[in-house]
Amino acid sequence: MGRITGLLAALVIVAASVALAMLLISLAPEPESRALPPRIPFVLTGTVTASPGAIPVFGSGTVRPAREVNIAPQVGGRVASVNPAFLSGGRVGAGQTLFEIEEEDYRYRVEIAMADVAARQVALLEAREQAEIAAAEYESFSRRQTGDALAEPNPLTLRQPQLQAAEAALARDEARLAEARLALSRTVVTAPFDGYVRAESVDAGQIVAPGQVVGSLFALDAVEVVVSLSDSDAALVPGLWELNAGDDSIQVAARIDAEYGERIFTWNGYVDRAEASVDPRTRTVDVVIRVPEPFAAGVPVNGPAPGGNPPLLVGEYVDVEIEGIVMANMYRIPRAALQAGNEVWVVNGGGAVGIVPVRIFQRANDEAYVTGSLEAGQPVITGGLRFAVEGMRVLTEAQPL
Repeated sequence: MGRITGLLAALVIVAASVALAMLLISLAPEPESRALPPRIPFVLTGTVTASPGAIPVFGSGTVRPAREVNIAPQVGGRVASVNPAFLSGGRVGAGQTLFEIEEEDYRYRVEIAMADVAARQVALLEAREQAEIAAAEYESFSRRQTGDALAEPNPLTLRQPQLQAAEAALARDEARLAEARLALSRTVVTAPFDGYVRAESVDAGQIVAPGQVVGSLFALDAVEVVVSLSDSDAALVPGLWELNAGDDSIQVAARIDAEYGERIFTWNGYVDRAEASVDPRTRTVDVVIRVPEPFAAGVPVNGPAPGGNPPLLVGEYVDVEIEGIVMANMYRIPRAALQAGNEVWVVNGGGAVGIVPVRIFQRANDEAYVTGSLEAGQPVITGGLRFAVEGMRVLTEAQPL
């Protein structure tokens, strides 16, 4: 009897639970129905910009002197004095004395050479007088002869070899005098051009030898930057292989940017020449950019430096932008818009995709310079789509759902 009662109680509880669940389901609100959105991909786009000017060619390199020489005396001796400006980082002018070597020994050599020349001049006068006497005696002797004609006189009879030897001895001693004076003048070592001292290692009292390098000097009128370009980039430099080193009558403009104190400064330069060989390791062409007056303050791009605008320093790593060739119907697009196979996906009216083949001339930073059937202001797909077919519809920010 107890079992039956427990079973009935359990059945009642289960039935009540089922009834309560059905009641709750019936009282619940109906779920809101919503139409599924269309399955049209949303894409990111950029804009086509007409670029009628020159195509920029970008590169980088290290600033080096256009002219640099080692400073070495041509004569030896004890250093008598040194110009205070002849120090690392010092600036000197063309013809300015860098240091002097004691000149006493060289002045004595000049005086000795002058004495030798004076003695040789006297000897030459004596030789000429003796030659004239010998010639007169021979002429007098020939007049007294009434027989056969006299033979040609021996040069020794007329003392001609002695005269030539005296003339040669004088010329030799005059050359020695000129050499002694030249050596004396070389005791003063001067700067060959306006420049900065890169290094020096000479002090007063030091003994130097001829040809001993005691410093180096580079010119301040110009510097150079060697930029390594691929053959495709080098082909964009107009008239590159017609340029002659040092000839500035034909100039391809270039801009040099250097960073200083978290600021960017710029200088103007031009393409001077290209190396007539390809680098065997990188397979690139070295193009030399010449920058006149590099030690004038640079022009700030993003504001002056707190400590003042700097010069273009030798050894600094810089970015270079060369003014390349001018192409008709050139466009600038975001670099991300370039697709495989040199294609660009454009968005036409109504959101339809168009596939446009392009010719790529330059990739620079986040942009690319191309030619093709594009239009200025036309949107191009830069992301959000992995593949495309002609005419497929896409959504952009300008074409929301």
